[in-house]
Amino acid sequence: MIQSFMVALQTLLAVIGVASLALATIYTCLALIAVLVWRTRKSGRTPVRLPPVTILKPLCGAEPGLYENLRSFCRQSYPQFQIVFGVGDASDPALSVVERLVAEFPNLAMDVVIDPQQHGHNRKISSLINMLKHARHDVLVMADSDAFVGADYLTSVTAPLLDKKVGLVTCLYHGEPTHLVWSRLGAMYINEWYMPSVLLAWLFGHENYVSGQTLCLRRDTLQAIGGLLGIVNHLADDYELGQLVRRLGLRIVLSSYHLKAEHHEPNLESLVRHELRWMRTLYVLRPNSFRFIFFTFSLPLALLGLLLGAESASAVIAWSLFEVTVVARLALHFIHRVRGQRSLFADLWLLPVRDFLICWVWCRSFFTSRFTWRGSDFDVGADGIMRKLT
Repeated sequence: MIQSFMVALQTLLAVIGVASLALATIYTCLALIAVLVWRTRKSGRTPVRLPPVTILKPLCGAEPGLYENLRSFCRQSYPQFQIVFGVGDASDPALSVVERLVAEFPNLAMDVVIDPQQHGHNRKISSLINMLKHARHDVLVMADSDAFVGADYLTSVTAPLLDKKVGLVTCLYHGEPTHLVWSRLGAMYINEWYMPSVLLAWLFGHENYVSGQTLCLRRDTLQAIGGLLGIVNHLADDYELGQLVRRLGLRIVLSSYHLKAEHHEPNLESLVRHELRWMRTLYVLRPNSFRFIFFTFSLPLALLGLLLGAESASAVIAWSLFEVTVVARLALHFIHRVRGQRSLFADLWLLPVRDFLICWVWCRSFFTSRFTWRGSDFDVGADGIMRKLT
């Protein structure tokens, strides 16, 4: 009796192991295919008529690479555009960088808004609200301060808006780490897990992705959704903006432009804090499916499956699936490094650390609704609303 039970238990564990390996293999291979399909996607033609554009740049502190990042927006090959920089404090060190750019590009329309007024808990959205009053043009591009772009960026992201059925344009991005190991781990989170997950959803027709790295829309669209006040207390402000635009019956376009974003994490605490906030954001957006994110952690899932299935009658299948998963995972690691600035093998040793760290952060996110952002502590409920903790 006991022997029969043990045999049945071993068989069950073996089946679970092979199933886990199959899921890890399928997900990793599909994510790799999605990345490859995206990279072979052709960009659209440059339109003849390019509308004047206002770029809104909310700033907070002189983060690494700020001068180079902001300067890239000043060097656009675009007929007419304005840049509005916004800070909440006259002593913000980012202002010295802006002053340097104003002196370097005297013929470029640049405005600086210093306004401490807070309209809600989301300081970035509060700053954008303060800056909107100074926008001269009816096509608006809101872009994060850590973004670095090429001269064709504005042309690429504004072109889809010439179609009146398009209400918002957004972009994918590539994390460019500073030299610290924590920054490199953080960039791997973006490049090797988050972006492939987004592209896999895109491959299957899912169009809910919206990134604050680029939010491009017409002023009349923004006015039709009631401005930015409706999302000023939301943690996932970019997602909420996308939802409001969709309710108008307008499309959201994922631009073919792929920008770079400076990624700086000074220590492990900073890295975990940021990723915990991002995980809580995902939990708020998809509370029912959030638990299934575990199936996207390919190496932990594959190792679990191998432990359960390696000694069974299906050992050959288990090892084969494990090998395919590892190869596909390595491909996801290397593919974005081809022709990149960093050595192809520089961060290979971090790959298992990265995959198990993200698994740990995901587990931890189930047990806390608190996070830290810009030095302040917040709690976020199931409604996605941020509430500041005293």
